[in-house]
Amino acid sequence: MADQRDAQAGHLEDLGRVLVVIPTYNERDNLGPIVGRLHAAVPAAHVLVVDDGSPDGTGELADEMAAADERVHVLHRTAKEGLGAAYIAGFRWAMERDYDVVVEMDADGSHPPEELPRMLDALGRDGGGADLVIGSRYVPGGRVVNWPWHRQFLSRGANLYAGLALGAKVRDMTAGYRAYRREVLEKIQLGTVASQGYCFQIDLAWRTIEAGFAVVEVPITFTDREVGQSKMSANIVREALLRVTKWGLRRRGQQLTSLVTGKR
Repeated sequence: MADQRDAQAGHLEDLGRVLVVIPTYNERDNLGPIVGRLHAAVPAAHVLVVDDGSPDGTGELADEMAAADERVHVLHRTAKEGLGAAYIAGFRWAMERDYDVVVEMDADGSHPPEELPRMLDALGRDGGGADLVIGSRYVPGGRVVNWPWHRQFLSRGANLYAGLALGAKVRDMTAGYRAYRREVLEKIQLGTVASQGYCFQIDLAWRTIEAGFAVVEVPITFTDREVGQSKMSANIVREALLRVTKWGLRRRGQQLTSLVTGKR
């Protein structure tokens, strides 16, 4: 076991600097425990808390944590602009400071930090591994705990529809627990991303696939939050449906054009 831990630690060092981006809005009760679990699992990882002006004092708590631990950083935003915008801000912050791997992780505990070493281990070794690793609920070994049936139905339906519309083989395109190599974020034109929620995750996964990068899914156990309220809304679902349909139609049009051009 000790040899396995040493090998894993050596591989994580080979990956370079790792930053975990955690967007927050009213997550004061969850933030401390999740960062503590993260550093127990991956001690060398840095954390960036991207707080959207939480009225419950999450941003102030993050500042206190940053003052006490040089691995913790805080990016304050003045308004609640959505998950996608928070992650884009975090990605840019990471690239400006030369991090090599950027991880998405929710503050609510649904993404187990204890699974992160396996996800990081799946990233490329000497160019032979993944460029994007998704912590997946829907591959063998993955599971969902404490989610009501309608949320599971919605999530599975969204992933099925996205896969069919886009022709993607990823089983959990809406997953929000993922690790990107820096090169992916540099290439997929973050400045043109306007999606939020479910759709943001589908958008970035699809851009990664379209850019020719390797995507790997690692099974995780997703556990619904115990503290606080979900940010899911009907608008987020509607946006995903409309955008994925648009992307799917564009893809079909490109395929048809290629077919006709090829026949000529």
